Amino acid sequence: MYFHGTSQVNDRGHLEIGGVDTIELAHQYGTPLYVYDVALIRERARGFQTTFKNMGVKAQVAYASKAFSSIAMFQLAKEEGLSLDVVSGGELFTALVADFPLERIHFHGNNKSYEELEMAVQKKIGCVVVDNFLELDLLQEICEKNDYIMPILLRVTPGIEAHTHDYILTGQEDSKFGFDLQSGQAKEAMEIAVKRSHLDLLGIHCHIGSQIFETTGFKMAAEKLFDTLKEWKEENGFEARVVNLGGGFGIRYTEEDSPIPVSRYVEEIIGDVQTHVKKLNMKMPEIWIEPGRSLVGDAGTTIYSVGSKKEIPNIRQYLAIDGGMSDNIRPALYQAKYEAVLANRVNDKAEETVSIAGKCCESGDMLIWDLPLPKANHEDYLAVFCTGAYGYSMANNYNRITRPAVVFVEDGEAQLVIRRESFEDLIRLDLPFQSKSKILK
Repeated sequence: MYFHGTSQVNDRGHLEIGGVDTIELAHQYGTPLYVYDVALIRERARGFQTTFKNMGVKAQVAYASKAFSSIAMFQLAKEEGLSLDVVSGGELFTALVADFPLERIHFHGNNKSYEELEMAVQKKIGCVVVDNFLELDLLQEICEKNDYIMPILLRVTPGIEAHTHDYILTGQEDSKFGFDLQSGQAKEAMEIAVKRSHLDLLGIHCHIGSQIFETTGFKMAAEKLFDTLKEWKEENGFEARVVNLGGGFGIRYTEEDSPIPVSRYVEEIIGDVQTHVKKLNMKMPEIWIEPGRSLVGDAGTTIYSVGSKKEIPNIRQYLAIDGGMSDNIRPALYQAKYEAVLANRVNDKAEETVSIAGKCCESGDMLIWDLPLPKANHEDYLAVFCTGAYGYSMANNYNRITRPAVVFVEDGEAQLVIRRESFEDLIRLDLPFQSKSKILK
C-alpha cells in the first residue's frame, strides 16, 4: 500500500495521519470524515515556491481554491505565503472572512455577475482574470463608478489539449473558457483592454487541463502564448508583465498514476519561459501558476464506517459504506479511481475482492470497483486515499444526506475546521407550503 505524506500504520495496526489515529478521529467526529494532512499541504506549497526562489524568478503561486475552499484552508494558504484563486462571490467572501491578503486574490470564472465583479472592485483585490467581452465592459463600468483601476489578465484558449479526461479539459480551442487565439478574439480583447481607462492589463493567462503528468502540454502552451505576446508587442506595443500558465499538475491516485515532482514542473516551466524571453528579446515577466489538486488532493483521506454486504455468487461482492456520491461524486462524474484500506486493520492480509458501494439511492453510486480487502464487517472503517481535492467542494445533499465534517491533523493534534451538518442544517432554508386551496369538509 502506498502511503501519502505523514500517513503510516501505528502499533495498533490503525491508519495514522499527522500523528493522529484515524479510528480515534472517527469515534470523536463520526463518519464519513475528511482528514487533511497539514504537513503535506505545507510541503507542497513550499516545494512550488522554493523552486521559483532558488531560480531567482519573480512569481506567484496561487492556490486554486475550487479544489477545497474553507476559512481554515484559506488561512493555511495565507500562512504559507500563497496567493489565492477564487471563482465565485462565495469563494471571495470566504477569503474575506479568512482575512486573506486582498492583493494576492485573483478572481476567475467564465460568467462573473455584475455583483461579483462589483464586490471584487470594491474590495480592491489583486487581479481579475477576464474571460469574455461582456466582462471587459462590465468591469470598466464598475471601476469607473468606484474610481478604481483594476489589474487584469486575459484568459485565452491556446488550442492545446492536455492528456486527461475530456470533462476536465479546459485549454483546447473548443472551450467555454477564455478568448480564442486562433480566431483573433484574444487580440481584439487586448486592443480593447489597453484602451480602457480603468483597466490595467498585466498580461495573459491559460489553463490547459487537469491531472497532467508531463510538461509537454505546458511547453506547447507557453510557445503559443509567447508567439502571441511577440505579435502584440510588435503590432501594438504591448509588453506583458505577467504570464500565467495555470495549473493541472497531477497527483498519484492509484499505481496507474505517475506524477513528477512539483519542483520539476516549475523548473521546466521557468526554463521554457526564459528561453522564449531570450529568443524574442522580451523582458522577463512574472510567472504565475495555479496548483489546486496538487496542493491538497493526496493530503486528504476520507474515513467511512463499513455497513452492509451483498454477495452475488460467481459475480460480485458489494461492501457498503456510510457515504458515497454525496461526499465524493468524482467516480460517478469522471470514473475516478481510488485506493483504500481498512483503517482499523491496515496490516491484515487481503482475503476477498469487494466493490465499495455508496448509500445513495443510485445504482451508479460506486466508489471503488474490485478492491482487495481483508474480510470486512460492520465494525470496520474504510479509509479512501487522495480525496482532498473536489471531495468536500463538490459534496452535496442528495437524498438529504448531511455533508461530513473536516478535520486538519498536524504534529499529533487534530482540529475540527468544518463541523458536520445536522438535520436542522438541511432544512434551515426551507419554507413551509402555504396552501391556497379550500379544505373540503
